[in-house]
Amino acid sequence: MRLSDFKYTLPEKLIAQEPLKERDKSRLLVMDRVSGAVEHRIFKDVVELFGPNDVLVVNDTRVVKARLTGYKEKTDAEIEVFLLRELNENMWEIMVKPARKVRMGNTITLQEGITCDIIDNTTSGGRVVRVNYDGDFHKIIEKYGSVPLPPYIRRTPDKKDEKNYQTIFADEGRSGAVAAPTAGLHFTKRLLGRLEKKGVAIVPVTLHVSLGTFRPVNVEDLTRHRMDSEHYIVTRETARTVNDRIKLGGKVWAVGTTVARTLETVARFNGGINPDKGWTDKFIYPPYDFKVVDRLITNFHLPSSTLLMLVSAFSTRDNILNAYKAAVKEKYRFFSYGDAMLIK
Repeated sequence: MRLSDFKYTLPEKLIAQEPLKERDKSRLLVMDRVSGAVEHRIFKDVVELFGPNDVLVVNDTRVVKARLTGYKEKTDAEIEVFLLRELNENMWEIMVKPARKVRMGNTITLQEGITCDIIDNTTSGGRVVRVNYDGDFHKIIEKYGSVPLPPYIRRTPDKKDEKNYQTIFADEGRSGAVAAPTAGLHFTKRLLGRLEKKGVAIVPVTLHVSLGTFRPVNVEDLTRHRMDSEHYIVTRETARTVNDRIKLGGKVWAVGTTVARTLETVARFNGGINPDKGWTDKFIYPPYDFKVVDRLITNFHLPSSTLLMLVSAFSTRDNILNAYKAAVKEKYRFFSYGDAMLIK
């Protein structure tokens, strides 16, 4: 597979700029992963497609206000600081803009009494910084940062995005994502109640989404692309429930590509998953034999993205691109605040 195999044409007017008021009333394109046949539904109808022994796996990461404004020492040049991931206490990997103005040894002031020193460069064009602050830096982020909406949403984040860009699964104790696991944005408490009443188990994993998930692929040969590592957690309780449901003949539903990558990272060769935590740079693209995931709920993804490659691996490239053509024809809403797709 080559990078050019994953291009498609999308009218800009189909890129959703705002979420729907009622999350579970987004549209849902249902595709058979083998035949490629599609049908058009409303997301709340997805409950009808679950079996009583199935398990729904969600990502409980919480998006942090990762975009901050700072000023370069001595020159007072304005610098945008985008937090990518916390490496350890007071050490962060960041992206800066304009990057040409920020070099090793520079200091950026974020707020009075809060600075960060540039101590290293990364191979992907970012910086490693040491934050100089004795208090809880996460509270500073929440107070002064802004919601990290993706660049294709061409407006300034507002107060409503602080809620709209979080899934209902987001756990205060699992803060760390710099982008939402957007497949989860379609779920409501009402819909979860219907699933539980049907007997479906609902369990979390954590994958702190970083820009690595969305970083452009810059090589034609996909075997040469390397994903940035992202931190994941799979608890014993989640692993036990998933494995028990598999033994009962239930299907494993992954809510989003982040959950799919996490489950496949901890998959056992003899079936099921292991509890684990660590860092994953797993890059899934065709051909790939999924070991755990049976159903995938996802949004519509950017052309030539690693996310589009993953969903293509779950079916075939031709099936996915044909489904995308159908979605364009039917005027589905694309990307983070857009409509959903189920591959079954």
